[in-house]
Parts: sequence; C-alpha cells; structure tokens
Amino acid sequence: MLAATLAGLLSLTACGGGDDGGDPGKPNDKRLTIYSGRSEALVKPVLEKFEKSSGIKLDVRYGTTAQMAAQLLEEGDRSPADAFFAQDAGALGAVTKAGRLATLPQEVLDRVPAAYRASGGQWVGVSGRSRVLAYNTDQVTQDQLPTSVFEVTDPRWKGRIGVAPTNGSFQAFVTALRVQHGDARAKEFLTGLKANEPQIRENNVQIVADIDAGKIAVGLVNHYYVYELAKERGGDPTTLKARLHFFPDGDTGGLVNAAGVGLLKRAGSDPDARALVDYLLGTEAQTYFATQTFEYPLAAGVPAAPGLPQLATLEAPKIDLNDLDTLDATVAMIKETGLA
Repeated sequence: MLAATLAGLLSLTACGGGDDGGDPGKPNDKRLTIYSGRSEALVKPVLEKFEKSSGIKLDVRYGTTAQMAAQLLEEGDRSPADAFFAQDAGALGAVTKAGRLATLPQEVLDRVPAAYRASGGQWVGVSGRSRVLAYNTDQVTQDQLPTSVFEVTDPRWKGRIGVAPTNGSFQAFVTALRVQHGDARAKEFLTGLKANEPQIRENNVQIVADIDAGKIAVGLVNHYYVYELAKERGGDPTTLKARLHFFPDGDTGGLVNAAGVGLLKRAGSDPDARALVDYLLGTEAQTYFATQTFEYPLAAGVPAAPGLPQLATLEAPKIDLNDLDTLDATVAMIKETGLA
C-alpha cells in the first residue's frame, strides 16, 4: 500500500529508472548498484573517489529520494539495488518499514551517534543538515528574528517568506511537525503559512539566492545553502546579505535530519557493499561532506565547516528520525492546504 501511495503521489515513472529490475550482481564481484536520492552534482565526486580507491564499479541511478524509495518498494525482491543512499531519514524509514533493508553490523552503527541511525540498525546516517531561517540582514534585524517556526505565520511576514513545498527537506520538516505536535497543529501551521502569501520557489537554492538579492526577507531552508552560494561566488558566508538563524529551545524549525545509507537485504553480506558504507563513514568522505557540501559530518571525528556551530551545540527538537516515515500523509496535507 505504501509503495502504491508513494508512486502515485510522487510520479514514480518520472525518475527515469522505472525498469523492472534486471539482473542483480553477485556478492564480492566488485560491482554495486546504488539507488541515490542525493543529487548527482552533490555526490558523484565522492562516489567516484570510492570507485578509484576500492576498484569497485558503481552503477548509480539518480532521482529524488522519494522517487527512489518508491521504486525500491515497487520493485520488491526484483530490484537490482544493493544500496539506498537517501537524502533524509524518512525515506529510509519507509523502506525499512517495508522490510527491504538488511541490519548493519553493530561496529558500523556505533560510528555514528544513536540519534542518526535506525533504531533497528537498518540504516546509518552519513551527513546531517539543520533546518534554519535564512534572512536578509538589510531587511531583518537580530531582535526581529522569530524564536519559533510557528511565528512565521504572523502577519508581519506576509509576502516576505520563501518556502519550497515540493522540496523533500520541507516535507521532512512538515512530517516532524506532525510527529511532534500532531496533525491538527501541523495543518493549522500550513494553513496559516498559505494565508501569509509565501513566496513559492522550487528549491532552497532559489530561496537563498533571492534572500541575498533582497527579493525575499526570510526563508525556511537547510543551513548549507548559504555556504554553497558563498562558494559559488568565490567568497565566504560573511560576504553575503543572506545569513542563518538557528531556531532555539528544541523548536521544530531547527530539525536536524540525516542523509544516510542502507543496504538491501540481498547485499547485506556483500563485502563490496560493506566497503561502500565504511567509506562513506570514513575520514575522506566525511571531510568531503564537511568542506564541499557544508553538511555536518556524522562520523570519523571530522569538524564542521568553519563558522558553523558544532552539531552538539544545536538546540534541535528531540524527534526520533525513525518516526519521519509517513511522507505520503505529509504530501497529501501540503496539497490539501494549497501550498503545492
């Protein structure tokens, strides 16, 4: 049922990988098939580093995380996938709930804090991202910043806030609202946000660029997009008009989600698949995520990018990421309130 719902809501066939599986590889044959919900531009460089260092050839199929999760559920045991590299914990949870993922060894799981891995051991976080309010320093002063994400429905933000309702990170945030505060409060928030005439954008990149240009005052995004914009322009974040506000006191607006990896059951004992997981949690890959994508490394003791608060200091909401597995209900709620 979940597979069919996700497929219907998220246009499974649009991901371009809707074949019926094909011939899966064999354990230890130096070949792996990865279903990646992380964008090619973001993770191709680090996966190529793994190929070069390991001699293992990767067949990577890219799509959105929701599309890849739906495809895995649709294919079932016919899937050629060995690993699922997902943008957020919710999709990993949905595939886990369907019984598709193998349990990882405890020594692998222990390399990452318990908050960023499956409670049953079926997936492990690779990198983290915090939800934030990005704001334009010419339009918003420090004392005007909201202390809770619920405050962005206040009329003073009417027409001034950017959101990307079809983006996976926004949907994960709304799922967290539902988990932490219940469906009624989450729907009330979305209805209030819609009434505030938000500036709708396709993704976080557009929101941050428009904030920096003064076209939008504030926006709900992930923290690393300000750093990516600064890198694109050859400077550091302090040169931008767009800055980050981390919500305090465990507010849902400060959700820290994890991109992670899980192995399909058919690959659970494959040394090649284990090598991939070990690499993603190792120093080289963790340094890549810290310095090139500006996410929070979750393993190997690698520090976050300069200027970012350390992960342990964030006042994130106490939400079990394993509970963010009801994406279908979230998408339906967002559509019902007219945001998307």
